[in-house]
Amino acid sequence: YGLVQSSSATTVLVVSFVNAGLLSLVESIGVIMGANIGTTITAWLISIIGFKVKIDAYALIIIAFSFPLLFFSRDRIKTWGEVFIGFALLFMGLAYLKGAVPDLKSNPEILEFLSQYSNMGFLSILLFVAIGTIITVVVQSSSAAMALTLVMANNGWIPFELAAAMVLGENIGTTITANLAALVGNVHAKRAAFAHFIFNVFGVIWIIALMTPFLSAISTYVTYQTGMSPETNPESIPVALSVFHTVFNIINTLLLIWFVKFISKIVIKVIKAKGDEEDEFSLEYIG
Repeated sequence: YGLVQSSSATTVLVVSFVNAGLLSLVESIGVIMGANIGTTITAWLISIIGFKVKIDAYALIIIAFSFPLLFFSRDRIKTWGEVFIGFALLFMGLAYLKGAVPDLKSNPEILEFLSQYSNMGFLSILLFVAIGTIITVVVQSSSAAMALTLVMANNGWIPFELAAAMVLGENIGTTITANLAALVGNVHAKRAAFAHFIFNVFGVIWIIALMTPFLSAISTYVTYQTGMSPETNPESIPVALSVFHTVFNIINTLLLIWFVKFISKIVIKVIKAKGDEEDEFSLEYIG
């Protein structure tokens, strides 16, 4: 994920590999767990570079210097050109996103609408988890949804707690892409996609149960490191969200990595094979 900067692309690749017999179900679950940790890199890039350095001002210059690299015959040079252009476009998009998101200060009716749902305690968290899920499903990119969440939090439009809830929703929403890709695949591909869904949903359930102490610990750590509390200073929320997203995904992976075979048994029971579909699918010829 760290290389392709897309959890959707990573999970679709995994599902495709399972469909082609290149990966077993157990192996695919391991790769998906790694992709979940890798997806946290985007938040760090935006938090550290996107809000601190006005990289969008240099984006066109980066593209101008990188574009000629695409015409080189050597794949490595061409790939570096694509990498630099990709990063430039990411931060250009972030700049446009910051400008396009409606300013709640000049639209009090939107602020009033949100405030009705931000003081409902636990229900507010569940609501914003759902919002994060819907946004990710609609835009089909957890990276874009994360960027939107960071912008909203950085501008002080949503508090740290609800921004964290949106991030959890994005973790669920990103599994929809893999399941859509698996619709046209064989039973093994469908199982890999469903395993991704189970992994992410289970993680969201346990973290919601421990939300208050977990966020309090993250807030204390960020305040100690930066001198700014995400609970009172919106500018420190992007970094706090990045820490939250990374720590949550690492802990979730460390918890569930011991239950990979158990998860595979669950998805095999839930998604049953039809006819001879159960046979282990593998490549006959590698050309």
